[in-house]
Amino acid sequence: MANISYKDSGVDIDAGNDFVEAIKSDVKSTFDKNVIGGIGSFAGAYALPTGYKEPVILSATDGVGTKLKLAIESGKLDTVGIDLVAMCVNDLICNFGTPMFFLDYYATGKLLPANAQAVVSGIAEGCRRSECSLVGGETAEMPGMYSDDDFDLAGFAVGIAERSEMDRVSLVKPGQVLIAMPSSGVHSNGYSLVRKLFFEKLEMSLDDDFDGKPLIETLMAPTRIYVKEFKANKDNIVGLAHITGGGIVENLPRVLPEGVKAVIDESSIRVLPVFEFMGQYVDKDEMYRAFNMGVGMVWVVEPENVDAILANTDGYVIGKTEAGERTVDMI
Repeated sequence: MANISYKDSGVDIDAGNDFVEAIKSDVKSTFDKNVIGGIGSFAGAYALPTGYKEPVILSATDGVGTKLKLAIESGKLDTVGIDLVAMCVNDLICNFGTPMFFLDYYATGKLLPANAQAVVSGIAEGCRRSECSLVGGETAEMPGMYSDDDFDLAGFAVGIAERSEMDRVSLVKPGQVLIAMPSSGVHSNGYSLVRKLFFEKLEMSLDDDFDGKPLIETLMAPTRIYVKEFKANKDNIVGLAHITGGGIVENLPRVLPEGVKAVIDESSIRVLPVFEFMGQYVDKDEMYRAFNMGVGMVWVVEPENVDAILANTDGYVIGKTEAGERTVDMI
């Protein structure tokens, strides 16, 4: 009986090594002065930034859900990496954390270096947009666990915050203003419903025209990253809510203390065309629970700082905080 190799079982070590070499320049483009060493060690090293009195390390982890199915089916793999970074760093800034570094996990049935390189290129782009360093990752080739073309992603972001600045909930009170930061599209939540509606119920195809361009371009628009806007306006922000799964109605209460409610003028929300279209087939309450509806973040701001925020961002006012039960009232 002839001997067998790891490659015979479906795992190609040489392909993995070639992939690592191919992504080195893209990864290095994300490094800042705090990165210690390079790629290829057993762990990524990052020096703590100076200037903090009581530094606290924050962490966030996430994936991109079934949006990956669309990426695989369409072959458009260069944006899901941006989504991966966005879902993590947008959470960090809600606790006033400044992203420092990022790690990724890429699991697949068969490593196709070109595909994996496209994904990591997107991750690197997401890190550049969020001014965070990509210091490590893991590529797992697991035949039998995934079919050849399938892959999964997970991301891990680490940030730093001043301990005294982390508790934003205690600063929220009645009489403050709610500012919507527009989303870039569906972002990375609700794609099981998106896929069922467009491709099962309506039997549309990826190439069908939607709002003047192929449908796939709308559905694969990468999640917007709000880190730079946060940094530029940090001193004028009371609190932030990242609008992900659960929508505005479930995420905004996470930054409200007991005795304070959010009152939102529903007519002021700039609903994106993709949500207006889906709203013809999905109940409104379900739409607002499953999707961001065009609002990627909500910032809580003192009235005297509203003009400064509006002048420095593309945000717009959608409501205010009032005394009442800790909830969201859409009026």
